[in-house]
Amino acid sequence: MRLRSLRKLEEMELRGEHKTLTAERKELNALIKSEDLQWKAIAEQVKDAKKQFGQSTPLGKRLETSVIVDNRGGGSGIIAIELTTRAPADGHTLLLVASSFGVNPAVKRKLPYDYQRDLAPITLISTAPNILVVGAGLPVKSVDELVQVARSKPGQLTFGSSGNLGSPHLAGELFKLMTGVSMTHVPYKGAAAALTDVIAGRISMSFASLPSAIGHVRSGRLRALAVTSEKRFSLVPELPSLNELGLTGFETSAWQGLLAPGKTPAALVNRINADAAAAIASPAMRSVLVANGAEGVGNSPAAFASYVQNQITKWTKVVKAAGIEAD
Repeated sequence: MRLRSLRKLEEMELRGEHKTLTAERKELNALIKSEDLQWKAIAEQVKDAKKQFGQSTPLGKRLETSVIVDNRGGGSGIIAIELTTRAPADGHTLLLVASSFGVNPAVKRKLPYDYQRDLAPITLISTAPNILVVGAGLPVKSVDELVQVARSKPGQLTFGSSGNLGSPHLAGELFKLMTGVSMTHVPYKGAAAALTDVIAGRISMSFASLPSAIGHVRSGRLRALAVTSEKRFSLVPELPSLNELGLTGFETSAWQGLLAPGKTPAALVNRINADAAAAIASPAMRSVLVANGAEGVGNSPAAFASYVQNQITKWTKVVKAAGIEAD
């Protein structure tokens, strides 16, 4: 869903920030296009694609039905989630959620749904880790050196993000919690602006998305120190994970998952899971994910349920430690 992208744009328009709107719109439109490509790739795997897109897919034949992608923006995905919880549990309504699904319980005082009661996890579709980058002018070449500098200058190092409570922001807060360092978060109205200031030396670092940062890393304008996935990430295998560098259990990513209404029969959930896993493993889906700095997963309903619960537990702890107030 294009929820976060549209929400950023709407907030800017409401604040009347017309001077910066053109540049930010370009960045947001690119993000929306990226998210739509992932939605389309998933939809093509579960609908009669020969009729809709001029090609056939294995899952369209298996499900023998058409799928309509209904983008319901707003409220960190809560509008779409609530609609799904009220839908018949017959397999005809599915919900695709993003990382905010695992953060909402930590930052929302009251949700109109109970995740464990009202939704049935199907599978984790993809994960896209962040990449820890510093400006070429910062004299550190490893995470250990970065931590040493941060400890010697409490509160002086800064990390930029594309906005509050997004994956780059939360990765920085988790890094602070696990290393015990004091750093200042600087939210921007997009990843491009944050990385521009890292390059210029106005801020110290960023936990950026791979697509937004990799070009700057390869050009030498940014220095990459690690990835935030639990293990090394296949698209940048030369970079160690923070977990392997000693921050045991460190893992953050922008992820997407598939769920159904809570009372959907287990047999139906398992069938959709098998079909979704086949779709995620398809060459077409892999190419879309790689282009967006992501890897396909396609795990079991039980494994996805455990993943979501771990996300909720982790971000509740981080949000509390960071003093981020719920709304």
